[in-house]
Amino acid sequence: MRRMTDILIILAVLVLGALLFVRFAPSDPADWHADPLTVAKPARPNHWLIRDGGDAPAVLLPQPPDQVMARLDSIARATPRTRLLAGTGFHKTWRTRSATLGFPDYTSVRVEPAGAGTRLTLYARARFGSSDFGVNRKRAEGWIAQIAD
Repeated sequence: MRRMTDILIILAVLVLGALLFVRFAPSDPADWHADPLTVAKPARPNHWLIRDGGDAPAVLLPQPPDQVMARLDSIARATPRTRLLAGTGFHKTWRTRSATLGFPDYTSVRVEPAGAGTRLTLYARARFGSSDFGVNRKRAEGWIAQIAD
């Protein structure tokens, strides 16, 4: 019985350690501030890439790039548990943590002039796990829908 208790305590400490690592592991901008135009599309289904040749085509918007990025930045910052990780101007990356365990997801966006409007590309991905259960796609599509409003 004592041996079983010791094993359970060790397992609980290991699980707690893993959860604390996920929650508090630093996010190095050099690793996570990606360019949606040039990033290699991963084979794992824990991402959503919006660009020509990605999971969805680049988004064309009628507003100029500075207005699109300003609106997107305010939308991202209003998203719960989201903060700007890196970037300035027309290329930024935000980190969003899940509500319960604090798993980090990263959303990198680039906007550029396209005629009289803007071409938006986006790369949203989970840091941990092989599946994100569609949350990155949902967040990306939600942010883009709010820009259009």
